[in-house]
Amino acid sequence: MGTGLPTELPLIDIGPLRTSAPGTPAFGEVAREIDRACRRYGFFRIVGHGVEPERLAELDRMARTFFALPERDKSRVAMERGGTAWRGWFPLGGELTSGRPDHKEGLYFGAELGTDDPAVAAGRPLHGPNLFPTHPAGLRDAVLGWMVAMTALGHALLGAVAAGLGLPADWFATTVAGEPTVLFRIFRYPPGDDEGWGVAEHTDYGLLTILAQDRHGGLEVRGPDGWLPVPADPEVLVVNLGDMLDRMTEGRYRSTPHRVRNTSGHERLSFPFFVDPSWEAVCRPLPLAGTPPADDAARRWDGASVRAWDGSYGDYLTAKVAKVFPLLGRRLG
Repeated sequence: MGTGLPTELPLIDIGPLRTSAPGTPAFGEVAREIDRACRRYGFFRIVGHGVEPERLAELDRMARTFFALPERDKSRVAMERGGTAWRGWFPLGGELTSGRPDHKEGLYFGAELGTDDPAVAAGRPLHGPNLFPTHPAGLRDAVLGWMVAMTALGHALLGAVAAGLGLPADWFATTVAGEPTVLFRIFRYPPGDDEGWGVAEHTDYGLLTILAQDRHGGLEVRGPDGWLPVPADPEVLVVNLGDMLDRMTEGRYRSTPHRVRNTSGHERLSFPFFVDPSWEAVCRPLPLAGTPPADDAARRWDGASVRAWDGSYGDYLTAKVAKVFPLLGRRLG
C-alpha cells in the first residue's frame, strides 16, 4: 500500500492566530497543526482567516470585467510598459513554466512604490509602481486592499510556522522577512484545457503562497502516490511553501511541486499572493535539531537543489523571473 497523500489536504482553522497571543495553548495547537502539514505535505488549507468573502467577490468581479475587455484595451497596461518593475498584463501563452507557455493570461502586481522610493530610484529590479487600468476603475482599490489583507495574514502564518519550528514567533519578522517581498497575481484560465497544462509542474520561490480560487478547480499537488486534486472553495484559502522555506529547514519542509489544468468547462480565476523574504535577505539554514533529510534535488521537477543556492533572495528571484519572462530577463541582464 502507498504512503501518499490522503484524499484531501489538511484543513486548519487558524482563528486562534487572530485571537490568541504566541505562547498560549490555542496558538501553540495551530502552530503544531501547521508544522505537521508542512512536514508531510508542504500544502494545507485554512479557514478562520478573517478575510471577508465580500472582499474576494469584489476582486473577482473586477478581474472578470478586465479580462473580458478586448486585447487592445488590456494591452494599455501590458507588462512591457512596466519595464523592469515586472508589473502589468500578459496575454494567453505569455508566461513560461518549465520552458513551456502557460495556458493562461494574467495581471502582475507588487508593492505599490513611487518613482521616489529609494529602491526604485536605485533601479532595483522588480520594484516600481503598479499598472492599473482605467476600466474597471475599482480594480485598483480591490487589488491594494487584498494585498494589505494578505500581507497581514502572511505575517500571522509565518509566526505560526516559526513557533511550529521551535523558534520565537517573531523570528521571520526580525530576520529574513522584516520587509517581505510581496507579489500578487490574478490568473485567468480559459475553458477547454484538455491538451496542455494551464501551468506545468513547478514550485514557488519564496516563503509562503496564499491562494484564493473561484469555484472551478484545476490545482493539483504532487504526492508520493501521484497527483492530488485540491478542492476549489472561495471561502477556503490554500497555503503552500516556497523554495526558501525548503532551503532554510534543509528539507524538513518541502516546496511541493504543483500544476494546474482547467478541465471544468468554465473560465477559472485564481489569486496567488506570495510572501517572500526581504530582497537583500540571505536565507541560511535554521538552527533546528536533528539530522535533515537527504537533498531531494534529483526528484525535483527541475533537478535543481535549493540548498546549493548562494546569494540574496533578490538574486534568486531575479534569476527565476528571467526564465519565466525571457524578454524581461534580457532587460534585467
